Amino acid sequence: MDLGGGLHVCQISTFDKVWATHEGGPDNLGATFFEPSRIPDGFSMLGCYSQPNNKPFFGWVLVGKDDGSSGALRKPLDYTLIWSSESSEIKRDGNGYVWLPIPPEGYKAIGHVVTNSPQKPFLDKIRCVRADLTDQCEADSWIWGPGKANNANGFNVYDVRPSIRGVNALAVSVGTFVVQLGGTACPLSIACLKNAKSNLSSMPNLMQIDALMRAYSPWVYFHPDEEFLPSSVRWFFENGALLYSRGEESKPVPIEPNGSNLPQGGSNDGAYWLDLPVDAGAKERVKKGDLGSSQVYVHVKPMLGASFTDLAIWMFYPFNGSAKAKVGIVNHVSLGKIGKHVGDWEHVTLRVSNFNGELQRVYFSEHSGGTWVEAYELEFQDGNKIVAYASLQGHALYPKAGLVLQGSGAIGIRNDMGKSKMMMDTGGSYAVVAAEYLGSAIIEPAWLKYCRKWGPKISYDIADEIRKVERALPGPLKSAFNRFVRCLPNEVLGEEGPTGPNMKNNWTQDEV
Repeated sequence: MDLGGGLHVCQISTFDKVWATHEGGPDNLGATFFEPSRIPDGFSMLGCYSQPNNKPFFGWVLVGKDDGSSGALRKPLDYTLIWSSESSEIKRDGNGYVWLPIPPEGYKAIGHVVTNSPQKPFLDKIRCVRADLTDQCEADSWIWGPGKANNANGFNVYDVRPSIRGVNALAVSVGTFVVQLGGTACPLSIACLKNAKSNLSSMPNLMQIDALMRAYSPWVYFHPDEEFLPSSVRWFFENGALLYSRGEESKPVPIEPNGSNLPQGGSNDGAYWLDLPVDAGAKERVKKGDLGSSQVYVHVKPMLGASFTDLAIWMFYPFNGSAKAKVGIVNHVSLGKIGKHVGDWEHVTLRVSNFNGELQRVYFSEHSGGTWVEAYELEFQDGNKIVAYASLQGHALYPKAGLVLQGSGAIGIRNDMGKSKMMMDTGGSYAVVAAEYLGSAIIEPAWLKYCRKWGPKISYDIADEIRKVERALPGPLKSAFNRFVRCLPNEVLGEEGPTGPNMKNNWTQDEV
């Protein structure tokens, strides 16, 4: 990949082990430190790699090549010994030494060198990068420290990631790690790279996007008791969905099948909203969705300086059902109106390397947040197609079947997942609705430019709903439940439709 300024990079996932610990870090299992091997001719190491021992080996780093035109890479002037294990009592394979390259003026270190000898590494062991080809990074997940838990005031090793991440951000992850001593804060001692050329040539074309979807697109399983299934947006419109406008509430307008009569652009100002059909029978039928018509909508995003592609796969449900809770010994408590709303958008995001097309990790949206899961932790079927589970009536997505309790202690919103005959192969019917870098090759549907609510806002007495639930609870649990419910996010408490995918922060930013 050409990052501009004379710098080319290559992704390496073959390594030689340098040193390992067998205590400390996540699960107290230690960590292993590697340096890249089988580096192509002309390329140089930018930093070593490390990962905790509580997970399978699954890593990569970038190596760099200077095209000779403008001094993109330089050898360090010297090294500083950051830490050694000589005085440590942890179980380990001999001694390990962590060095920070001292860069020439105008250059920055991108990673550390790890040795199993106290002798300084050779100066040509690693390269530093010209400062204008770098960007700021931040510490991410904890890799290792001598203790069983992360001690902010001690020695720690962290993964690093770019500080600014999004479709327009140019920072590139290198796959290296950073050492911090005694709570050292930003700026870090190392930097990440930058796509200074703003080069998007590594992004997939439409044929390659189709190949990625055929290879990795999720199978989504619904709970055996699920009532409210997904549909295509077109099915929702064709089966009686209505457009309302403020001041004209008595005159709702049927929506064209392609959404062409929806207001375009603007903001979520409450001037318009969508709702179910007025007829009671039609309303109940549309609420339940139509799995046979279901289609997913794919937003293709350049991420981490276009070194990765994110395939954000969006699913639409006409209706979100009532939330259920677990309250102490009472396992299933219906929350009545709490949680119900018209229109529900959920998504799962596949992160694929633009160097080799390999699936790296997957983001599962879960109510107002979500979780990244590494590829090796996922469930697969039909080869490399991942499996996702939609929670009962709430449709949050999870990588495993079972119960996830959203709350604290013994009180929380239930997210029940299970495998049933109701399932959706998201690669079977999908549409690429946005891939801005492809320009006119992608025709965005009219409904994607609708920026208002996909359901009405309906106010109800929260206190009354809580009282109804409390009647079924033992005395000591009533007040605890009351406190819990009042801390729930607005999306659970109020019956209010969500905005569409293009209004979410993750449309242009990283998943968080």
